[in-house]
Amino acid sequence: MFKAVKTEQDINKVVELAHLIWTEHYTPIIGVEQVEYMLANFHSKDEISKQISQQNYHFFLMISDDKAIGYCGFQLQENDLFLSKLYVLSSERGKGFGKLATDFIIQSARDNHKDKVYLTVNKYNHGSINAYYKIGFKKVKELCVDIGGGYVMDDYQLELTL
Repeated sequence: MFKAVKTEQDINKVVELAHLIWTEHYTPIIGVEQVEYMLANFHSKDEISKQISQQNYHFFLMISDDKAIGYCGFQLQENDLFLSKLYVLSSERGKGFGKLATDFIIQSARDNHKDKVYLTVNKYNHGSINAYYKIGFKKVKELCVDIGGGYVMDDYQLELTL
């Protein structure tokens, strides 16, 4: 179900999935220009490679029926696990894969003796917010972060204490 992203081919698959998922899911929320900016700056092959090799990020492809249907990425920090990315193809949503991925990430946090899992989510991404609430995440703050290019990430920070 979860395949660690280790090779250049794996990273290319993450980038491909990011383009498919982000273009479809986030364009109505943040617009075409910001989606293109974020894909180029935060979901590029170089950025993902750097996160894995230099910043203690761990990426996993989500596999179902021998097909990559999504991906997740998290960073192990001193006391916490930062859930940076969790994306599933629209054709596979509503089948429990997001919940499986979240359970996998929470277990990874426990296995690494972390106190909590936290993430940021766009304030208008209501489906994802509700899914995280069902799992037990709580909103702890609102964030508006300048990400360059004239764009901001207008997010909630959600946390789950372990």
